Amino acid sequence: MIDTLQWQLPLWSCVALILWLSFDKQSASQLLATPIRQVGVLACALVLAVLWRIKAGILPGLELHILGVTAVTLILGWRLAIFASLLASLLLVLVAQLPVSILPVHLLFTAFLPITLSYLCFVICYTYLPRHFFIYIFLCAFLTAAVIACIKILTSGVFYYLLGDYSFIEISENYLILCAIIWFPEAMLNGMAITLMITYRPHWVKTFYDKDYLDS
Repeated sequence: MIDTLQWQLPLWSCVALILWLSFDKQSASQLLATPIRQVGVLACALVLAVLWRIKAGILPGLELHILGVTAVTLILGWRLAIFASLLASLLLVLVAQLPVSILPVHLLFTAFLPITLSYLCFVICYTYLPRHFFIYIFLCAFLTAAVIACIKILTSGVFYYLLGDYSFIEISENYLILCAIIWFPEAMLNGMAITLMITYRPHWVKTFYDKDYLDS
């Protein structure tokens, strides 16, 4: 197991800060008062746990798997997506699929950073681009998911390089090169999920506004 002991305090501090920033009393009250929303958050958390459980890799700590966080972010919004990813990660810990020592690294690079960047991409598209159905699907879901998958690999690779566990050659030849493999399935999964959701259950997708994306 990769030793991240010296990084535990700063990593957990970052995790705690993001969780604190994502907490909103009004959103929490609405979640507690809306059973259907609770089911949505739990369903997304379960989907994320399953996706993160199915992984492959050569180097310990640098595994390859589908993230799925872009679709979850568009469905739940930033705050609830952070919460759902936390639930999914804790579930993996409970079933002994994720060591507690790796939990903060997992939360930051697999969940919190990709979720935040996915939501930022949505906000940029919503603010500066025409609010069109196909822009939402292609840019906010498909293209964003592809980019986020590559960013996750890059940031994780840089972290483990700075940690000193692997050389740049090891990381680049055994991990960074996987960007060429993962971007398309990541984009397809997220794009198809959002397409199906806004086709059959658009009211379940928090960031999809009928008036903006359909009436226009």
